[in-house]
Amino acid sequence: MSQAGLNRIWSQAILDTLAKAEVKHICIAPGSRSTPLSLEALELSQRSDITIHTHFDERGLGFLALGLAKATQQPVAVIVTSGTAVANLLPSVAESGLTSEKLLLLTADRPADLVGVGANQAIVQAGIYSSHVRKSIELPSPNCNQPDALTHCLLEIQQGLAYQSLVGGALHINCPFPEPLYIQSLDEKNGYQVERENAMKALPDLSSFAQAYPSYHVAELTNEKQQALVSQLPSLKGVIVIGKMPLSEARQVKRWAEQLGWPILADPQSGVTSDWAHFDLWLQHDDYAKVLSQAECILQFGARLVSKRLGQWLRPQVSQRACSYWLFDSNVSVLNPDHLPQLRTVASISASITLLDCAIGATRIQTCGWADELKSATSLVQRVTHEIQSASQLTECQLALALPELLDLLPAAELFIGNSLIVRLLDMLTPLPNINVHTNRGASGIDGLIATSAGVQRGKQASMLTLIGDTSLLYDLNSLSLLSKVAHPHVVVVTNNDGGAIFDLLPVPELQKQCLYQMPHGYQFEHAAKQFGLHYIHPQSWSSCLDGIQHYLDGFAKGEINTALVVEVITPPEQASQQIQSITQAIKSHAI
Repeated sequence: MSQAGLNRIWSQAILDTLAKAEVKHICIAPGSRSTPLSLEALELSQRSDITIHTHFDERGLGFLALGLAKATQQPVAVIVTSGTAVANLLPSVAESGLTSEKLLLLTADRPADLVGVGANQAIVQAGIYSSHVRKSIELPSPNCNQPDALTHCLLEIQQGLAYQSLVGGALHINCPFPEPLYIQSLDEKNGYQVERENAMKALPDLSSFAQAYPSYHVAELTNEKQQALVSQLPSLKGVIVIGKMPLSEARQVKRWAEQLGWPILADPQSGVTSDWAHFDLWLQHDDYAKVLSQAECILQFGARLVSKRLGQWLRPQVSQRACSYWLFDSNVSVLNPDHLPQLRTVASISASITLLDCAIGATRIQTCGWADELKSATSLVQRVTHEIQSASQLTECQLALALPELLDLLPAAELFIGNSLIVRLLDMLTPLPNINVHTNRGASGIDGLIATSAGVQRGKQASMLTLIGDTSLLYDLNSLSLLSKVAHPHVVVVTNNDGGAIFDLLPVPELQKQCLYQMPHGYQFEHAAKQFGLHYIHPQSWSSCLDGIQHYLDGFAKGEINTALVVEVITPPEQASQQIQSITQAIKSHAI
């Protein structure tokens, strides 16, 4: 018996099973215990259309896979060695658990007799991801003691894949490999090929497993309350909220909402805007909020909204004013943080719009244009921010206001928005001009953002604009290595306000704000960019920013550049919060 050959043949069978489930990308970190999986993944890529991605940092690797899964809407496999390498995947796994990207975690492990006895690099990996994964599978070590052992393992994996195909999220497959791990000749592996072939033949089609689970993704009226509300929609004053979703679906929602003539509140994660833009700002004006509060129903498409102000307006509407609230999202999770009375449809956005469109039919909408007077609020925000937008010195707020100009330089680009201050500035100030937007707004952490963006770009094979804060970039500095060679232009704009400026917008204790919350660091990123071979500019004005990016794009088009560009916008601490406060005061003082 060759244990090394048996390890390889089981790994080949596992990876062949994943390939049948439409896996097209495999992300690999270095390691010895994972050798059987890594080598078989490489061989699989050589005989199929699977692409291999590597990264030396497992935490970044997990987020790279997350970005690929976001972009492709397909399951992405991750291979890591045993020990803390497995633990380092947890942040990305937690995010996927909340936002349902499909990750397949192949974690190598020590065999059971080496766990808990002081063996090197052996930790308890069983159940390590807890509730953050949809299912955990503990495989036995490859062995010949039971003739059908491999078949049973593959059947369990197939069942997990079928469940994942319906509910999304991550699937953890823990793979304990005894030594030796390295074969000396292919004969050691080929001697077990018959066992692999028999196990693969015994696998039924994945769809037959999926039939064992209920179908969640059906757009239909499932109760009397939904049926009653649909019949009343033409006579109600409604509000349409467009949350996180692909641009194609956001456009569909927007077109349908425009036919109704209801106000459209579009989250930046939708990639679209409306005549009611900047609502996070104008909702602070009591008179504008009072007009919107005449709403009798709220239809929300997509979840995990950026604007806290919208949530603060929505809560009393539903809980105190008996406004109907119906959420449409394909995620099977509960999406109701305020525990409001809520109607819920778990289906694709497209199918949900088709359902509502058919239900309403040609009925005339009696409330078309009921909130058109609020369009003046959008114009007001544009007037009071004009001075900031035209200032000579580049600021974070100016960047957010003028972002559409930058996007004009990157036609057909994808946009990745980081967390903390930058996403809130875009929510307040930026009317996005129809662009695919990607975020990590499940756990909303600041870790792994560069790696996720790199994964999105690889999955989309398109130009990329990434907006990120300085603390977030420090947290994921290793992942700049993923941008050392890119097939398409990638512009990373980092707003450096020397720490966590988001806390300027929060009621944290003033005396401890700097030492415990903002944590100023004094670092800049020119040398970090050079360390990874990236291009770098530090513009002082908006025009020089655009010129520098255009110069980079010209060089990329000529084949002179094949790396990303880091654009560092350095601003004084508290500047953004002060400008937002001045904008808010100007809006509140305006009489309507």
